[in-house]
Amino acid sequence: VVRRRLLQRYEHQPFISCLAGFYSCRWKRYQRKRTEPGKCCCNMVTFCLSVVFLYTWGEGKNDYNGFDWYNYGNLGFWFLWSLVILIVASVLFAYTSLLLVLAMCLLAEGQQLYLHWSHKIGTFLVLGFTISSFFALSILWRDHRKTVRLSLQVTAPYLHIGAIAIMVLLSWPVALHAIRADKKVIQVIIIGPYLAILLFLFLIPLGMYSPCIREKGTLGPKPALIGHRGAPMLAPENTEMSFLKTIEHGGDGLETDVTISYDGVPFLMHDDTLRRTTNIHEVYPNETGKAASLFSWDSLQKLNAGTWFLKNKPFLGMGSLSKADQNQAMNQSIYTLSGFLRLADSHNKLVIFDLYRPPEKHPYRNLWIRKILDVILKETKIKRHLVLWLHNSVRAFVQSVAPGFQHTMGRKAPIEDLLKHNIVKLNLVYTDMSSEDIRKYAEANITTNLYVVNEPWLYSLAWCSGAHSVTTNAVHLLKDISQPLFLMTPRQYNIMWILTDLTSAFLISLIFAL
Repeated sequence: VVRRRLLQRYEHQPFISCLAGFYSCRWKRYQRKRTEPGKCCCNMVTFCLSVVFLYTWGEGKNDYNGFDWYNYGNLGFWFLWSLVILIVASVLFAYTSLLLVLAMCLLAEGQQLYLHWSHKIGTFLVLGFTISSFFALSILWRDHRKTVRLSLQVTAPYLHIGAIAIMVLLSWPVALHAIRADKKVIQVIIIGPYLAILLFLFLIPLGMYSPCIREKGTLGPKPALIGHRGAPMLAPENTEMSFLKTIEHGGDGLETDVTISYDGVPFLMHDDTLRRTTNIHEVYPNETGKAASLFSWDSLQKLNAGTWFLKNKPFLGMGSLSKADQNQAMNQSIYTLSGFLRLADSHNKLVIFDLYRPPEKHPYRNLWIRKILDVILKETKIKRHLVLWLHNSVRAFVQSVAPGFQHTMGRKAPIEDLLKHNIVKLNLVYTDMSSEDIRKYAEANITTNLYVVNEPWLYSLAWCSGAHSVTTNAVHLLKDISQPLFLMTPRQYNIMWILTDLTSAFLISLIFAL
């Protein structure tokens, strides 16, 4: 600023001009001394990695419960580690974004970002955190990559608009540096990669695919909702209260896990032990590591299956419970299979359950299937078409003694094999979702259920892909979705794509011209 004013005011006086020139030389030396291009590039790389990690982890919210359960199994106590990682990732993204914005402002003025030593440490901490997190995810949570790929099927059109907007913002410093460059080669080095990336973004929609971009009238019916262990966001899992909450919110079916007590009573329990979902540490403190199936039913009846839920409610982040719900949760006990089936039958709800074989030396290790069938067929007499039979090892025996069950397979298989074994439904993990496979199975009258689907975007994708039903922890949330999110016709998407490209091309051309 001083140099410009001196030159404008005293342009005809040699001494003052020399002074201004000397100031300019001194200023350039000072700039060169403070310029650290390597740090600026490092900041850009760190920002990009933090963005990718935040998106990756944010879109994995559907599996946070599984991630926290995995940590519980290893650490021995329950805590929302997934939420902690999300908060840390958000803070680090905000920090790197601020540094990048400051860098762009300084670059626009012909300067470069000079990082204080504390920010250098901060940048490398962010870089280390994101790289180590990606490495850990690739080893411990490989299916997470499939979740991210699925998310791109619904978010890619909007990520495309965001990427184009970023390129428009970057056009100003790019144009400024290119024009200030003295050599043509440097200008080409600056503008060439920018234009290549821009052209790639302009054309990338040609390779995009989303089942939610479809013609009107081609969308199938809304997938039915099956409560995963009931409604575990609203009540203690696998308890009567949990299943009643699912029914109250309009769930179409109930899912649970069945094991058998030492004296032959089938009951509902997901974990191998009773530590997480009961107060066993208070009633039987010396037997917390003992398998649930090695307790007698009389012993199991003495345990409370609801107080753990109220203690962990602040960590679960699921909102507050009414006083009546709190009192009801405090009085929940371990639920029997017979009680579960009677409840489902009385409300005409589908049931699907995983069966856990008792350990060795258990008196019912070789009789457990027969005992469970006795409860289904003789004790409760539930309508047989409501039972989705999933267990595969004795399917032929079950078909002979209990005709009428809807036999369900837990993995993909050739259609011929499925029809041969009278399979009418597939129960697949949501990462195996494929609209093409779902359509082929549907043509053979084999419906598809996906589990566990909790997030609205994932439910929308399942709906657009043609899934018949989903197993979910969030019946109370998904029941209110009237149409898939991100649903649009090909014409609407083409208009959005072309307008985005034309508007951005005009703005970038205008900025370069200015």
